[in-house]
Amino acid sequence: MTTPAPLPVLAVLCCVLYTVCAARLRRRGDRWPVRRDAGFWLGGGLLVAAFAVPWEAWLAPFTAHMAAHLTAGMVAPIPLVLARPVTLALRTLPPPGRRALVRITRSRPVAALVLPPVAAAVDIGGLWLLYRAPVPSAWHHSPLLTLHLFAAGVLFTFALLAVDPIRHRPGTAVRGGTLLAAAAGHAVLARSLWATGPPGTAHTPADLHSAAQLMYYGGDAVEVALALVLASQWYRAQGRSFRAHRGTRQAATA
Repeated sequence: MTTPAPLPVLAVLCCVLYTVCAARLRRRGDRWPVRRDAGFWLGGGLLVAAFAVPWEAWLAPFTAHMAAHLTAGMVAPIPLVLARPVTLALRTLPPPGRRALVRITRSRPVAALVLPPVAAAVDIGGLWLLYRAPVPSAWHHSPLLTLHLFAAGVLFTFALLAVDPIRHRPGTAVRGGTLLAAAAGHAVLARSLWATGPPGTAHTPADLHSAAQLMYYGGDAVEVALALVLASQWYRAQGRSFRAHRGTRQAATA
């Protein structure tokens, strides 16, 4: 896969911009955990690796393709989303830029797109289209496809974790149910690739099997990580609710 030079450079520039904005926030006395900076750089580094690492030098062609796509579309989005870039932008942009960003994040099209079931359909549906529809074989080697999978993965992770401000924050049950459905769709697709490669492609059975295993078990690992984040969010919310309820009862009996 030939990587357009601007893509890794753009990823690094975004990381630098994030660091500058976070430093500006801290200089004025606001709290912004350093772990978020590290997470954003980690996500950016994984995205660069998806494009720049010579996967095919170490792995069979389809397995190399799967490693790049798994890195860009499933692994890199998690630390990037947990770094809360939208929240950082809202806290550092000048008032006109902040108002414009709020209008965008609260618009009806964006609100619909970040609904977890819609985001899952875009992400997992795109994978089914890529691997099961008769698309041109050149698509499988296009850097723009990897960029699309990254964007779809960020959308799904953003909608699922909901750590940045959005118009309507779905409950944990909706987000957890969406994750289970997406994981099932991803697993079924991986199992199907064990038997038959994408239409119009020719890969050895050993290559198909290793790629399918990577997709299946790698997807499982990412989905478990997302489930742990959701569980942590639910636990913290329950703790806040319990403390608030206890405080109300104490005030009422005082």
